[in-house]
Amino acid sequence: MPVIELHIPNLGESITSVTFAKWLKPDGAWVAMDEPLCEIETEKANQELSADKAGKLIHVAREGEDLEVGAVFARIDTDATQEAKAAQPAAAAPSAPIAQAPVPTASEQSHASNHPSPAAAKILAEGGLTPADVTGTGRGGRITKEDAQRALEKKMQAPAATATAPAVAPEAEKKDAPAATPSASFSREEHRQRMSRMRRTIARRLVSAKNNTAMLTTFNEVDMSAVIALREKYQEAFVKKYGIKLGFMSIFAKACAKVLLEMPDVNAFIDGDDIVYHDYADISIAISTPNGLVVPPIRNVESLGFHEIELQLKDLATKAREGRLSLEEMSGGTFTITNGGIFGSLMSTPILNEPQSAILGMHAIKERPVAVNGQVEIRPMMYLALSYDHRIVDGATSVTFLVKVKELIEDPVRLLLDL
Repeated sequence: MPVIELHIPNLGESITSVTFAKWLKPDGAWVAMDEPLCEIETEKANQELSADKAGKLIHVAREGEDLEVGAVFARIDTDATQEAKAAQPAAAAPSAPIAQAPVPTASEQSHASNHPSPAAAKILAEGGLTPADVTGTGRGGRITKEDAQRALEKKMQAPAATATAPAVAPEAEKKDAPAATPSASFSREEHRQRMSRMRRTIARRLVSAKNNTAMLTTFNEVDMSAVIALREKYQEAFVKKYGIKLGFMSIFAKACAKVLLEMPDVNAFIDGDDIVYHDYADISIAISTPNGLVVPPIRNVESLGFHEIELQLKDLATKAREGRLSLEEMSGGTFTITNGGIFGSLMSTPILNEPQSAILGMHAIKERPVAVNGQVEIRPMMYLALSYDHRIVDGATSVTFLVKVKELIEDPVRLLLDL
């Protein structure tokens, strides 16, 4: 068949529709087999769709349109392959149709084929830049998040460079400068923008968690002195051996995993009239991305070393911010940890990540006066919050869970010795 249809693929049982985010190739362009054509938004992550055959691309879907799985988003005219190939060099040199067009340089090919990752696209849009303003350094000329940030920094530094030009004489400046006009006040401008599919999914799930669970939050505080001292003492050796820093998240994840296996109700969830218990701890870690919050799980945390948790967390965070998380990497989890402290949050009540029954909220470490053995001392303290589903987790269970985690953090040797 000279013209083939490209369909939205089946991306998983839970995904029935997608949002067509943007085209990566213009209508009528010649595309090679397996060349990325567009980006789609699912409920969990962005994904590129590629060409099944080489030929002339015919757009069908519109950017921002919602499409069902199986819907046609493009067509490819495979008979136009040779014609399109021949037309491109001819268009480059119309005055000499017989002469062969010069082969583009490697840099020109890279610039022509570049397109931004989802994170980079957001940075460019907010900074008033276009992909043509940036040279991609990623695979196949793709514009990475770092490329976009460098381009934005360069743009912001441009006015400063102008300021270094020779100054105009004060008299001439006063004579020629136009009268200053006051800036407009009390603006009433507004604009409307459609929510991304991920943001719509986040909104729906948060409302569902509030409406369909008996959510309650209990609080405690933890003295971080011992953990901070542990990291300071062994950080250099840890990095030298494993090539990554020992962070707070891996320590909290291991502490939670240990207590979760001791208190299975917190590690379970309700399924109809049944309770599903887990003999393992798959801990979802909340990661902030330009498109919203994602919670990919680290599986079998109870069996991993601290360095393995840190390495997996770094890999998941990088993929999340570049929009490269797979659906499998986004699925599952028996418990969630979120750290609002990296943004300066002192205390919050995290919302459950359904169908899970509990979520731990970490917060900023602040030096505060506390009573220690009858004396007032300044200690680095962190508030902890545990939100839980009261239908399955009793108040005593939730408080005991948080106290056990607190004890392991304040005496990490117990965690290392499995006491």
